[in-house]
Amino acid sequence: MAGEQITAGKAKKNVKKGTRQPVRLYCKGIVLGYKRSKTNTYATTTLIKIDGVRTREDTSFYVGKRCAFVYKCKREVRNSRYRVMWGKVKRPHGNSGVVRAKFRKNLPPRCFGGPVRIMMYPSKI
Repeated sequence: MAGEQITAGKAKKNVKKGTRQPVRLYCKGIVLGYKRSKTNTYATTTLIKIDGVRTREDTSFYVGKRCAFVYKCKREVRNSRYRVMWGKVKRPHGNSGVVRAKFRKNLPPRCFGGPVRIMMYPSKI
């Protein structure tokens, strides 16, 4: 009888573990090109189109956020073939939701049309 009480007290529950989806901590964006006028290009400032942002008012949330251009390299450094160029969203550009960003080193023209990540930090909320 004592053995029956022990097994009755250890009833197993059917709980699934680890079935949550991973959380993406950044917004996707596309590098449009450099800021420019008719004759001059300004390589120090990059134009970025953020997914889901359509108006100038929507861009105010992203001003000050960090952005990262992740690319793949041939040579492995620190056990990784991926490298990152970091920048920061500075201000809106126009009325259609495009933003200006400055990177620590200017982005190469090869990355135009490529993906960029806009991180959800630093937070102003």
